[in-house]
Parts: sequence; C-alpha cells; structure tokens
Amino acid sequence: MSVRLSKLYGMEIFTDGGKYVGSVNDIILDLEAGEVTRLLLEPLSNSKEKTKEIIKEKSVIYKNVKSVEDVIVVSKVKA
Repeated sequence: MSVRLSKLYGMEIFTDGGKYVGSVNDIILDLEAGEVTRLLLEPLSNSKEKTKEIIKEKSVIYKNVKSVEDVIVVSKVKA
C-alpha cells in the first residue's frame, strides 16, 4: 500500500469492528527501511517517560493498518 504521508495527518482511525480509535497526530518513520512504523494519536512530548507512554498507549502499529481511504481501518489497537 502506497500513500502520501501528508494525507495521513488528521485522518480518523477506526478498528475493523467500527470502533473509533482517534486521529493521526504524528507519524513515526523507520528511515533506514523507508517505512511508517507507527501512527500517533498524540504529539510526542519532551519528557522521556511521557514519550514512552504515548508510543505504548496512544499509537497504532502501522502493520495493523488494513485500509487507508476516507478513514484508516486497523485490525488491532494495542501496541
């Protein structure tokens, strides 16, 4: 699946069961692999502890994305 990063920002995320998860606030990239790894529901913090919490609790693993059209559909929510 190929999509422009700029299109992902602000998109709503739903589970494949129809549950609203949140909207894309930020994106984590693996520059070496050239892949998106996570979609963040909150912006990253300056605090190391808060950043870890956001990545663990307020993000979606991009491998779980099933579809990107008008909304993003994911198969699993937990990291």
